[in-house]
Amino acid sequence: MTLTLSSKALALVLFAVVSGCGSDAASAPAGPPAADAAPDVPAARGCRAEAELLTTAAGVPFVRTPDSCFSAIADFPYTPKYVEIDGLRQAYVDEGPPGADPILLLHGQPSWSYLYRKMIPVLVAAGHRVIAMDHVGLGRSDKPTDIRYYSYLGHISRLERFVEALKLQNVTMFCQDWGSLIGLHVAGKHPDWFARVVVGDGNLPVVPAGFVPFPPVENPDQLDDTIVPPFAAFPAQQVSFYDAEGNLLGGGDPMKAFATWMAYAMKSPKFHPAEVIEAMTWFPLPAAAAAAYDAPFPSRVYMAGIRVFPSLANQLGGVNQAPWEGLKKYTRPFLTIWASNDPGNLGSKSVQANLVDNIPGAAGQPHVRLPEASHFLQDDQGPEIAKRMVDFIAATPR
Repeated sequence: MTLTLSSKALALVLFAVVSGCGSDAASAPAGPPAADAAPDVPAARGCRAEAELLTTAAGVPFVRTPDSCFSAIADFPYTPKYVEIDGLRQAYVDEGPPGADPILLLHGQPSWSYLYRKMIPVLVAAGHRVIAMDHVGLGRSDKPTDIRYYSYLGHISRLERFVEALKLQNVTMFCQDWGSLIGLHVAGKHPDWFARVVVGDGNLPVVPAGFVPFPPVENPDQLDDTIVPPFAAFPAQQVSFYDAEGNLLGGGDPMKAFATWMAYAMKSPKFHPAEVIEAMTWFPLPAAAAAAYDAPFPSRVYMAGIRVFPSLANQLGGVNQAPWEGLKKYTRPFLTIWASNDPGNLGSKSVQANLVDNIPGAAGQPHVRLPEASHFLQDDQGPEIAKRMVDFIAATPR
């Protein structure tokens, strides 16, 4: 099975892979939020720190989220570490025995390593070294303020240099959302770096060279508060988006839906991470967790990286073919752990099957679709995912 490359089908795949949102998002039935559900912006935002504009030796302007913005986060007690790449601090947490083979956890947009707070304790308790990295522009990593700094290949290059800087070997990688587009590209280029790969609701789309599926967002730095939030109709307790046979309900135009998401993320003053994660999780997101997801972004100047991420879909043309061919030769253990209620095409059985059917190492592995889980399945079912990873590693010794 391969990905369909018609413009509309490809747009649906990109919309689901890159944002986690389905074309039927606007038709999701609304419901009252839970008593402890995430409040609306700006109440869920983190600290109101005044930004200090810094500059790298190469002249790249950036901001650094103050540590005080993270001080109230009670359920992520890990001390951040940093590696410098291109004059910018890239943050990560590194827990567990330093001599053990590493588990590398890669988040997507607009989350950060906090997404793995429910998985890290289970993995460490099983004796594993666990590294959860924040992409530049997100989490505790430095945040260039010019949207033109960010690129798909730039994120890939930084991940490669991160692995090399930490001298990571025999890595077991878990990747999801944009973390999968970045991580699977690197795995396809450097299969010898990875002892195992686990993917949750992710993919490596192969887009023809020269194909630009969406019109660029016009006047990207001009605020527009008229764009309707794509997630406004999602209730705190997610409804089922699939029928009893596993068929996705709803409809809509995926091209228009993704273009709206690109524009909303780039231009809306209302955009903040917690609204996305609340909408795309099965369970209501507690207010404390919402504040933690928003904490890296105390004001808009910190948000260039998450604003531009959806628009990087226009940079996929012609860059993933070789890494995909590398994955099709990957014979080491490869596992997919999927959410059963991700309303985007990414949550469909066909996208999961595309990986299982094409990657040799996926044969015979205990692939699964988890109930009561949506796109950000680490938040919904983190302990269960971590337990399955512990069992998977134990069953596939190198």
